[in-house]
Amino acid sequence: MGLLEDKVVLVNGGSQGVGAGIVRAAIREGATVAFTGRRAEIGEELAKDTGAHFVRADLADPAQARGSVEQVVAAHGRVDCLVNAAGLTSRGSLLNTTPELFDAHMAINVRAPFFAMQGAVADMTARKAPGTIVNIISNCAHGGPPHLAPYSTAKAGLAGLTRNAAHAHRWDRVRINGLNIGWTDTEGEDATQRAFHGAGDDWREKAAEAQPMGKLGQPDEIADFVVFLLSDRSGVVTGSVIDWDQIVFGGTD
Repeated sequence: MGLLEDKVVLVNGGSQGVGAGIVRAAIREGATVAFTGRRAEIGEELAKDTGAHFVRADLADPAQARGSVEQVVAAHGRVDCLVNAAGLTSRGSLLNTTPELFDAHMAINVRAPFFAMQGAVADMTARKAPGTIVNIISNCAHGGPPHLAPYSTAKAGLAGLTRNAAHAHRWDRVRINGLNIGWTDTEGEDATQRAFHGAGDDWREKAAEAQPMGKLGQPDEIADFVVFLLSDRSGVVTGSVIDWDQIVFGGTD
């Protein structure tokens, strides 16, 4: 028996990177999996490769964020587990962030998870059934570097939302947790390093050499941890925002 046998899992932002890793891991553990993405060609390719159900959605639109859950309920009867993995990481400091950039971060990194959770918890409570939610947050929720001001602000908001919703729905047996992931080797990070930091083809190797464990975070490792949190094997844990990183926050040299 897989850890998610007979569960219906929705991964928002699941077409690539960490989200795609979670899609694959959840399928491996026996779940019926649906995932969202904006780009049809990428989503349809992953769906063909895995057998997962692709739902095209722009999560910046609150109606589509909640609607992603409603489409999965219509197709599969329910949502047992939700993962919010979509994220916007475009750069901006306190001094150069425009209102438009700030709003874009709030829309994807806070508002989309809020309304997806609203839809999922509404389904769970209407059925009087337990459920689990995992939010992919960031270690930037602790503060973050100067060039990630709107991102850090949004992720701190998502950490607060995770705890608030977990507390509100603990008696409904809906467990909600989050992961503050660190620097992770994904397609999106590759594009970000090249676009914003002038990185060359060897940026991964250089970055890995500078890390305590000799590598960046890996999507498949994060996915395994997410599957554990979604499953009954994680027991009663709810409202936890876990630092999944090789930085030890609060440690000093």
